[in-house]
Amino acid sequence: MLYATGGEHPVRRWRRNLTLHGIHKISHSNGHIASHANGYETAQEDAWISDLNDLSAEDCAIGWEYALLNLWVSRQEITEEQAAKIALSNIVEVLFEIAQAGVLTDEVHQGSFPAIRLRLIKLEKVTARTQVRWQTWQDAKLGSYSPHRAPVIRQAEQIQNQTSAAFYQNLVTLLNGQRTLQDLSVQMRRDVTEVTLSLLPFIQLGWIELVQIPDLPTPRYPLLALLPQSAKAPVRQKLIACVDDSFLVRHMMEKLLTSAGYQFMGVDDAVRSIGVLLSRKPDLIFLDLMMPNANGHEICEQLRKLSLFRHTPIVILTSSDGYANRLRSNFVGASDFLSKPLEAEAVLSVIRKHLEPQVEPQASLSLAADSQFI
Repeated sequence: MLYATGGEHPVRRWRRNLTLHGIHKISHSNGHIASHANGYETAQEDAWISDLNDLSAEDCAIGWEYALLNLWVSRQEITEEQAAKIALSNIVEVLFEIAQAGVLTDEVHQGSFPAIRLRLIKLEKVTARTQVRWQTWQDAKLGSYSPHRAPVIRQAEQIQNQTSAAFYQNLVTLLNGQRTLQDLSVQMRRDVTEVTLSLLPFIQLGWIELVQIPDLPTPRYPLLALLPQSAKAPVRQKLIACVDDSFLVRHMMEKLLTSAGYQFMGVDDAVRSIGVLLSRKPDLIFLDLMMPNANGHEICEQLRKLSLFRHTPIVILTSSDGYANRLRSNFVGASDFLSKPLEAEAVLSVIRKHLEPQVEPQASLSLAADSQFI
């Protein structure tokens, strides 16, 4: 086996295993991950995010994580042994999730392999490690708990009365709802079973709750890798705005659009977006549909009431490409609709369609990032 990906928190797992195996590609501004209303983003840009722009579509055909490991080995930034350890850790975690899932279905797809292959990992080694981890988890009677849940304090007073001040303060620092049990195990340099067992009495009393939290934003497409060379030629300096609470979406859009010759502005806060847009007067606006405090439909409806934006192209971005969403988008005056994960040429085509209609759109390029084993 070469690699495995997918599951509940593939990006958290990726960052966690880079840290675990000493790969210095993770930003540690303030030592924490910055919390946002509807998800979690790194406090500053990780180095591996920038490295995505050095990959081609062919490189990423079987997964951006594996492609990055190949890239770093080829640059001699990491050794083949380090890459193999990361791959092994990822595969074991994916198989652990499968063991916990119980009922499964499978599909087999034919695919091509990249030119560079990392060290193959023996299935016997993978399954043996997974079995030990799963058996340990079950023997500790934790089978009904998920290591992907984040512990948060619900009854602070009871814990404070029953523990020392130093222990309580340490809990408050660690159990902030931003770290899963798996994340905590790496940070504390302890086995995840041991970490969970240390919290179990409080969990059973209801003083600590295990809650579900989202994965970090998934870099599902290196937009620059998919950008045709012809599209990189300078064009008229139109200003394009992107209102999206995801750092990765704004970052990738900025790289793509500035490379294509456009000016770019990103807005991460839906509430203040109208004021920012009024001050800059962009030629085209991309609006994420699902954001905290206000959604894309509400913002679009408000923008259309302003004379300045009555005829400005507004494109809704969403991962929920359903008929109801498209109908609502038309109703509030949206000019167009793009589905996530975004495709580089689809983004450029919609811009040309509304700002430069004389340019014929080219064939769409796509980079899938489905969960898979290699």
